[in-house]
Amino acid sequence: MEKIDLKLLKEIAELEGTPQGAYNIRKNGGAGGRACTEHIVIDTKTDKPGIDIRIAPGTQHESVHIPVIITETGLTELVYNDFFIGEDCDVDIIAGCGIHNTGCETSQHDGVHTFYVGKNSRVRYVERHYGEGEGSGARIMNPQTIVYLDEGASINMETTQIRGIDSTKRETKVVAGAGAEVVITEKLLTHGAQTAESDMEIILQGEDSSGRVISRSVAQDTSQQVFYPRMTGEARCFGHVQCDSIIMGNAKIKSIPAIIADSMEAQLIHEAAIGRIAGDQITKLMTLGLTEEEAEEKILEGFLQ
Repeated sequence: MEKIDLKLLKEIAELEGTPQGAYNIRKNGGAGGRACTEHIVIDTKTDKPGIDIRIAPGTQHESVHIPVIITETGLTELVYNDFFIGEDCDVDIIAGCGIHNTGCETSQHDGVHTFYVGKNSRVRYVERHYGEGEGSGARIMNPQTIVYLDEGASINMETTQIRGIDSTKRETKVVAGAGAEVVITEKLLTHGAQTAESDMEIILQGEDSSGRVISRSVAQDTSQQVFYPRMTGEARCFGHVQCDSIIMGNAKIKSIPAIIADSMEAQLIHEAAIGRIAGDQITKLMTLGLTEEEAEEKILEGFLQ
């Protein structure tokens, strides 16, 4: 791998090199490396671009990395990845995409990830997006994530996009069965003239299912963000949607949380807040020796943790 490839892998997957365990690295629309394990098998799709990841029932404390790196300007791709996770598993899945664009053409990655999570299985899914490069060409990412949770299953999703992506539209849909749990933590920062849209639909379909959405974002300069998380309770369930945003410069943010109760036993809560950094917070940090810019950066870093 080249030096820039390793840098992108570090940014999106915290990898110093080839990962341990199962992995599939996609580079510039082709194969960048793959390994399977006894319990995790990765196969190339035969009908469309993408892979099938099959995790055997009872797999415990294993991980699979599926990062995507793009270093060619003008490359546009749409990839389909399907995850079939057996019963009684406990696994980590680390995805993400990094684009290094030094040219004048658009580089774009669109990915559709579909999860079928078996009964009583636990999945932690981490997805990071990152862009860089001095070229004038745009860096665009449009991820779509669809999750079906069987009885007693759970997924903890952590999605992060910090700088470098000119345009993104995130689509997320989760259907939770009886006793299933979904937790989504979304962190997003836009700057310049970047745009970001996040559309979430969480359906608490089964008895005693639960869901929680935590969205934290920062919009700087003239960037624009739109959040539309929806939580629907179709049975006895509990759901909570929380959206917190910091607005700076001439940015614009729309936050439109919605809760829908289709059962009298559904308990649903939503809250949203948009505001600027309080002046006294900056002043306090400046008294500790930080410059105004350093104080501002420290506040944003803590907010997006």
